[in-house]
Amino acid sequence: MTWSEMRPLLEQACWDTLYMVGWSALIAVAVGLPLGLLLVLTDRGGLLQNTLVNKVIGQVVNIGRSMPFIILMVALMGFTRSIVGTTIGRDAAIVPLAISAIPFFARLVETAVREVDHGLVEAVQSMGGNTWTIVRKVLVPESLPSLISSTTTTIVALIGYSAITGTVGAGGLGDLAVRYGYQRFETELMWITVGILAVVISIIQFVGDYAARRLHRRGGHSGAAPRLKLLRAKPATDTAKPATDTTTPEPVKIAS
Repeated sequence: MTWSEMRPLLEQACWDTLYMVGWSALIAVAVGLPLGLLLVLTDRGGLLQNTLVNKVIGQVVNIGRSMPFIILMVALMGFTRSIVGTTIGRDAAIVPLAISAIPFFARLVETAVREVDHGLVEAVQSMGGNTWTIVRKVLVPESLPSLISSTTTTIVALIGYSAITGTVGAGGLGDLAVRYGYQRFETELMWITVGILAVVISIIQFVGDYAARRLHRRGGHSGAAPRLKLLRAKPATDTAKPATDTTTPEPVKIAS
């Protein structure tokens, strides 16, 4: 197979992979972030402590994480058809990809948020801040570097999952490598596809690590913590001036 024949196949496969991974990652972050926050808030000692809710959410997340992706994809075919109207194609692949990534990302969010200094939470509580204020001003900003690293890890995992979606006709680089590189013995095309996947993953990992490092150097937030430091109680200082004795001393009498 010549390069002119491989080029359109590679371009379409790259677009299919980016399309599937991009939409599924967006859905996973949008749903997994509040889910991970709920796991922390409803836990023992949390701001919204509720043992029942925490256990239910935890079990759902555990089941979602333990399910092999190819089994989950087959099990969700009826659900996928009810949403997009088909079980074949890249749009259909987004549904199982997103559902598999949501519990994975939620656990990463939970781990990141638990690392936030509890002293900052207590400072906002002492100033009368409610749960929403604490989440918006403390938990999310302070855990942002870890959240970015978690998002990067999720995207890389989704790229690997997207190769399996080729079994349902979703396309993508993984499907191209299997159909042409393995089934049609186009070894050169297969190695080019592997190289493209390695480059894409390296770029995503580099960008994610760079963004996380920059935020970590700035303190892991966008200005929330410096303001919170001002809320911490300062030691009381006695500004009163020392008292001075203004009375005139009595003259000393010398005995004659």
